[in-house]
Amino acid sequence: MTADDHVVFIVDDDERIQEALGELLDAQGMRSIAFGSAGEYVRAEKPDRPACLILDVELPDINGLELQRQIAKGEHPPIVFITGHGDIPSSVQAIKHGAVDFLTKPFSDADLMAAVHAAISEDRIRRSERAEISELRQRYLELTPRERDVLPLVVSGLLNKQAASELGISEVTLQIHRRNVMQKMGAASLADLVRIAERLEIPITHSRRAGGN
Repeated sequence: MTADDHVVFIVDDDERIQEALGELLDAQGMRSIAFGSAGEYVRAEKPDRPACLILDVELPDINGLELQRQIAKGEHPPIVFITGHGDIPSSVQAIKHGAVDFLTKPFSDADLMAAVHAAISEDRIRRSERAEISELRQRYLELTPRERDVLPLVVSGLLNKQAASELGISEVTLQIHRRNVMQKMGAASLADLVRIAERLEIPITHSRRAGGN
């Protein structure tokens, strides 16, 4: 891990804490950016790279747990909470809503760094998954309207004859559309296409019925 391929955001209104955390991260070869309030963090332009958010619970504008709730619906870095007034309900709430860790001051450098590394690794995975979904969505948009009709029928388990009948087309035409769908979606097999459809949350409204092929 190099300082150019990640960033650690620090949100804490205590400048001494900001400085101490910044020095610790710098000593570990990690880049950090500090903010004194939730508002500053939210408004700031942030580099687009794997990240971790070290977030104090008590902030001058809103509670850190409230910030976690507000940004939950968007794409945000995994959170490591730090607090000088830890309590079990707060820690349970934080972890329940996806925080990587909840550390009570004074915490050890080792515990913090372990949490930060875990958060950045988690964000790398999230970003990879989002990129993959984005690529699959782009491929789906390149399907013709008829191919989009064919896809859910194929992954639902209908035989070619059944799917063709459903669409009012010949079985040969259905097979051509099916082959095009497989190629455009980058699916190596039917099982692969089923997984892709699941990732894209394509509604499956048919189930395989008895009949010939």
